[in-house]
Amino acid sequence: MLNLLSVVNGGRVFRGIHRLKPCLSQCALQAGGRLEGADLNVAPRRLMSEKRFNVPPSAEFVARMSGIATMAKLPYQETAEGLDAAFIGVPIDTGTSNRPGARFGPRQIRSESIMLRAFNSATRAAPYESLMVADIGDVNVNVYDLKDTCRRIRETYRNVVKTGCIPLTMGGDHTIAYPILQAVAERHGPVGLIHVDAHADTGDVVLGEKIGHGTPFRRCVEEGLLDCKRVVQIGLRGTGYSPDNYAWSRAQGFRVVQVEECWHKSLVPLMAEVRTQIGSGPVYLSFDIDALDPAFAPGTGTPEIAGLTPIQGLEIIRGCRGLNLVGCDLVEVSPPYDTTGNTALTAANLLFEMLCVLPKIKYYD
Repeated sequence: MLNLLSVVNGGRVFRGIHRLKPCLSQCALQAGGRLEGADLNVAPRRLMSEKRFNVPPSAEFVARMSGIATMAKLPYQETAEGLDAAFIGVPIDTGTSNRPGARFGPRQIRSESIMLRAFNSATRAAPYESLMVADIGDVNVNVYDLKDTCRRIRETYRNVVKTGCIPLTMGGDHTIAYPILQAVAERHGPVGLIHVDAHADTGDVVLGEKIGHGTPFRRCVEEGLLDCKRVVQIGLRGTGYSPDNYAWSRAQGFRVVQVEECWHKSLVPLMAEVRTQIGSGPVYLSFDIDALDPAFAPGTGTPEIAGLTPIQGLEIIRGCRGLNLVGCDLVEVSPPYDTTGNTALTAANLLFEMLCVLPKIKYYD
């Protein structure tokens, strides 16, 4: 049975079946009204705008901890059909080289995403008045076979991108970027890449294996998936296997921005340069949570000290506004090492910021 909602406002009652304008709740409150459910028991279903955009329920009226955990409490649907953008989980950590646990990342990010609201107060972006967005669940990975998992990811993302939907991915370890980019490049051709990470992830063979979370971008270059002159890596740091750990990246034409170039400064000027470098072509954003200093994001598998701040992370993502983003990911959240939940909370917010810079997003003046 459908649950009816009513907004009581100055004696007028507006009734509908979860098809309210995104700002109706705010209007009702400003007028001294209230939102009521039949029998004072509103089921935690999703509010819809008259334009048929999915709008998460406001915590003004629906308790955050209620309902099934989806990203930002968006509706769940099984496919990307009819969507402009979709949140997707890829719960694997079989490509990790150090601490495991990233297979639980998508679940914990969804859990912490209950704090997200509908509008971006800083940029005034209104994603749910702009795009049809939903959570389409997780890739059915094979936790016993990494190569088979990559095949499953690639096939899933082929089906997503062929609909025109932009994937917003919750990892999972960084291995997933390789099969995702295989699917993305099949549709768009070689893409630019904004890679935010403590590590270059351009290794060749590790313990006899060519596929893992330290090798995805070398595999991508070898297969022609990247437009190398439009690749930038930001936040790289830590000890290395050679005196210049990033020589291979530079030899491909990547711009490498080591973390020391980011210390004690805003990254707004850097992102202006990045936008010029990337231009109008398709670009993919890959954000490893270990790009942030472990003081802010301890819940990850390969932490490195002296990293970026969350503020700089926001500057990087907001600096992507205006680019032709064709996909984004946020990877390497490991909940077993995230005792406060702050890493997953930060990840959820960064994913929302990615949504807010996609093409066709509406901004209020």
